[in-house]
Amino acid sequence: MTATSRITTPFNAASTAAEVVDGVDLTGRRAIVTGGASGIGIETARALAGAGAEVTLAVRDLDAGRRTAEDITATTGAERVGVAPLDLTDRASIAGFVSAWDGPLHILVDNAGVMAAPETRTPEGWELQFATNHFGHFALATGLHHALAAAGGARVVSVSSAAHLRSPVVFEDIHFRERPYEPWTAYGQSKTANVLFAVEAATRWADDGITVNALHPGGIRTNLQRHVTMEELDRLRAQMSAGGASTPDWKTPEQGAATSVLLAASPLVEGVGGRYFEDCNEAGPHEPGTRTGVAAYALDSEAATRLWKVTEETLSA
Repeated sequence: MTATSRITTPFNAASTAAEVVDGVDLTGRRAIVTGGASGIGIETARALAGAGAEVTLAVRDLDAGRRTAEDITATTGAERVGVAPLDLTDRASIAGFVSAWDGPLHILVDNAGVMAAPETRTPEGWELQFATNHFGHFALATGLHHALAAAGGARVVSVSSAAHLRSPVVFEDIHFRERPYEPWTAYGQSKTANVLFAVEAATRWADDGITVNALHPGGIRTNLQRHVTMEELDRLRAQMSAGGASTPDWKTPEQGAATSVLLAASPLVEGVGGRYFEDCNEAGPHEPGTRTGVAAYALDSEAATRLWKVTEETLSA
């Protein structure tokens, strides 16, 4: 990837989701936002609905989802905002969501996630963060592939993080059965998986007219950090500063949702796939000592293909 080939837009870290989608008409488009009742998921859904899309909030907490839907309708006038149950750690829940979906799907925003959780395993024995952030979204997206293909020009948005810089996918021990569990390493590995998914899906689904991209939304104080104390966040930021890395300013949820909305709806990235964005522009290669850019291992096509196969095998077992 060269500097001249990177996608740039008029938007930046300070841009909001509403600004990115201003002037874009999504009438007739159908969208799903996972984790749409919390944090940047709310603002992602609000911007898409405000631009005319029919939006489904895929959430674990239906009451929170209904409150969010009512709020979006009240603030945008959009009435086609629905709520559906989805637990990304439960294969039966994902299968139920997929089977209940009828008709084409134009936009899928894989936004939900868990960050730096204490060591927790699903009933299958999978590490929770990898199971939620990657396995769950993989099962959802592949389950909805027929609906995305039917839409013509569909877009899938995989919300990753700069935390992917903390770890590649460690194929030899994805679930921390051999090595000591470390919450941030586990989170980083799952966020790398989100990028690798975009790389492989963009290749596999190109003939279906589906584009898939990944992104880092920026640092936003949301419920995603429910497992992380402010003291821990401050410690991490101080550690970054001491190591010479810049510590970006916190974004508002409206700013944090901007890159997701750009990839979901903007004509500026029409036909673009398999890339990683931050601050509403395609990221350059990661440079040591920084917390920006994308790691080479996250865009590695061989790792992406390997992860896809491993994931298929795991979910079919």
